[in-house]
Amino acid sequence: MSSNAKTTRRPNRLSREKSPYLLQHQFNPVDWNAWGAEAFERARAGAKPIFLSIGYSTCHWCHVMERESFEDERVAAFLNEHFVSIKVDREERPDVDKIYMTFVQSTAGGGGWPLNCFLTPELKPFFGGTYFPPETRHGRPSFLDLLRHLHRLWETRRDEVLESAAQLREQLADLTARAANAALPVSPAVLARAADQMKSMYDPRNGGFGGAPKFPQPSQPALLLRCAARFGDTEALQMVTHTCDQMAAGGIHDQLGGGFARYSVDAEWLVPHFEKMLYDNAQLVNLYLDAYLAGGAERHADVVRDIIRYILRDMTHPEGGFCSAEDADSEGKEGKFYCWTRAELSKLLTPEEFNVAVKYFGITADGNFRDHSDPDPLPGQNVLSVIDPQLSAGDAALLDGAKAKMLAARCLRVRPHLDDKVLASWNGLMLGAIARAYAVLGDEGYRAAAEKNLAFIQARLWDAETGTLYHRWRDGERDTAQLLEAYAFLLSGVLDLYEATLEPARLDFAVALAVAMIAKFCDPQEGGFWQTEANAPDLILRIKEDYDGAEPSGNAVAMLALLRLGAITGRGEFRVAAEHSLRLFAGRLQSIPQAVPYMLLAYDFWLDEPRRVVIAGDPASAEARALLRASHSVYRPGKVVLGNRGAVEDFARSLPAREGAVAYLCTGIACQPPTNDTEKLRAMLRDAEARYEVSSIK
Repeated sequence: MSSNAKTTRRPNRLSREKSPYLLQHQFNPVDWNAWGAEAFERARAGAKPIFLSIGYSTCHWCHVMERESFEDERVAAFLNEHFVSIKVDREERPDVDKIYMTFVQSTAGGGGWPLNCFLTPELKPFFGGTYFPPETRHGRPSFLDLLRHLHRLWETRRDEVLESAAQLREQLADLTARAANAALPVSPAVLARAADQMKSMYDPRNGGFGGAPKFPQPSQPALLLRCAARFGDTEALQMVTHTCDQMAAGGIHDQLGGGFARYSVDAEWLVPHFEKMLYDNAQLVNLYLDAYLAGGAERHADVVRDIIRYILRDMTHPEGGFCSAEDADSEGKEGKFYCWTRAELSKLLTPEEFNVAVKYFGITADGNFRDHSDPDPLPGQNVLSVIDPQLSAGDAALLDGAKAKMLAARCLRVRPHLDDKVLASWNGLMLGAIARAYAVLGDEGYRAAAEKNLAFIQARLWDAETGTLYHRWRDGERDTAQLLEAYAFLLSGVLDLYEATLEPARLDFAVALAVAMIAKFCDPQEGGFWQTEANAPDLILRIKEDYDGAEPSGNAVAMLALLRLGAITGRGEFRVAAEHSLRLFAGRLQSIPQAVPYMLLAYDFWLDEPRRVVIAGDPASAEARALLRASHSVYRPGKVVLGNRGAVEDFARSLPAREGAVAYLCTGIACQPPTNDTEKLRAMLRDAEARYEVSSIK
């Protein structure tokens, strides 16, 4: 249905919301409710089951189901009469999504979005799935037939449904429970086994780990890089650099505008699911920075620059916050913004440019992409990927000209929808990524962007008086959700900015975030961090998330950030909280390492006394900034960089500056002699077997 037809209807309750996803559904004939007490009371008062539909604004299949079912007057009439329908933006409420996604995955054998669940008025699920077609297809009932069946069950066998829902809720609690494990092994063998398992999943032809559909999952290659450094494993390093090269050449990487799509539908990284997510691109900045530092290839640094250029151009709020995502669809067609036909290019480019572009990108008349969900797909669509990179100097110049013309022409197309909400969690990831890019690559624009972003977050989402970090800001309004990942991801990002600048105020804010995070979410008895605060009235479970998938888990990020902060500040409570949490998940670290790669990064850091690069002197001085750049120019996991001012640990604060800023490389209270020579500092960091002398402090 056209947007004009939609707007002739009266809006439903979602028109009061700020979520772009919920607002997309404000003109559906379905009488949608937002997640909250008002909807729950409506279900209880009417003794009706709840239809819960969870998605996000850039989700292609969410759009498909809206067009097919939620715009259908018959479906809407049936839902409105027999159910209380609720819409949830999974990006705003990942805690709600986690509960019901776990239910669907455990009962249906798979999950995804749109996520559709049927609940009792007490929010206990009794049936669920993902996409439901508008008519019976491939053995799956039509959505309307399913609604009729569930309504009959509710009317004729309600007691059985309620009893089943109660049992399923208990099974869900058992499934998500984590028991403390006192035996946390102190052995690099845990990491070696994890690396071996991930290497066994490696795709030697296309790069990446596993088959189609293929997600970047940057935590996995990041862990392999750590293991390559720890064990001198050149094969692991080659796997990661090959994966980075294949992704950068693939259609998953926007060859004109920069940035990466969420995943590819094939094993070759060729045809993406076109939505671009902030969290993916933040993690990929870090992965390509690590690949650049570990392997030395400038092409990986170029990918970092490419991603950040895209983020600052297309995904940044004027006040500095980072937007959440860009849609896969435009003008009702998946990928239309990004794809090209051979005929389009022949008209746009000179014959010489056209010939080079066709060869380089592998353009064909038939194309390489067809949207199978579209009843009227566009013909001859080509996703751009690098098919033949061998170019002469003259051809390279022609290609540059062709790409400039193509990008300019693409900018005249209808852009995909931008989800412009600002999430503290994902902003924390990108804040840290851009801060690290500044530290490694030295682009002052990156530092300015990172500092502007942090100022936005502190002004819009942080309440300093109460120590409260809110999760979402949009259109002048913030939400009330309290989520571990908001605190953990932002804490990690602020630490990255501190280590890149040594500004004491950044460290003060990191400490405030850590203290608040521990107070709100840490389980002092069993260890680990709850995803939400205690006694949330709208949740049937309190979960400790530990799966490092497309996004790292809040627990994993919290652990590593607390270990780093403990090493910088010398505050033992931060390390204790992280170690207690590692112990809770010790069994999973050993039994299913592929599911917890970011947590294994925290374990890797925890295994050894961290090296500390202490830069004594004014952090704004030219000498200090040169030493800072040198400190970040070597791939040396297990180190922290700190100054000798502010809330740093006592020993660092006692180290004197000599002849301006100097750097000390320390473990415990043993340091190598200080230096103001950047090349010597790099050499010291590269030397894994460096001998330490007790520094003469006086």
